[in-house]
Amino acid sequence: MFRFPPKQDALLHSGYATCAELCENFAKDMKPLYLLAFLLTGRHAVAERCFLATLDDCIRPNRVFKGWERSWSKRCLISNAIHLVFSGPAESGGKPDSWSGVDVESGECSGLNALTGLTPPLQRFVLVMSVLEKYSERECALLLRCALRDVAEARVHGLQQLSSFNSIADQDSTTKRNLRVAAN
Repeated sequence: MFRFPPKQDALLHSGYATCAELCENFAKDMKPLYLLAFLLTGRHAVAERCFLATLDDCIRPNRVFKGWERSWSKRCLISNAIHLVFSGPAESGGKPDSWSGVDVESGECSGLNALTGLTPPLQRFVLVMSVLEKYSERECALLLRCALRDVAEARVHGLQQLSSFNSIADQDSTTKRNLRVAAN
């Protein structure tokens, strides 16, 4: 193979982030990255595996442009979550974990818990990727390896599920408020 002289080689690669810069960025974004992993997977154990796999990606030599570390780490995390949820052993049976041990009915963190409760997982992935992370439908389809039509349908059905959850939550909060007023 052709090899650049050392001076040119250094100049060519000076626009790339170092492993230390990738790890530093990862450390700064630890909480939001873990939250993203949890929202995608719906399970703390799977989110932890996803998070660690993404950290491992930061340690390996990569060609990431400086300034792109944050978007690269998110994309790696999303790819790892897709692999763990759709290619790994099925851990989707039963109720998803709740965020921070708070139950959906308590009202705290209910939006996060409603999002992780979306079924099938494709709906959850599409909503998190397209709405929260602002990926295009085409990008979602490429990463999820499905048709654009499937992404569009998953988004619509996911939004319908969330809106029905919100109407139930609104009814529950009204009922709770009425019970508090009646108790006083």
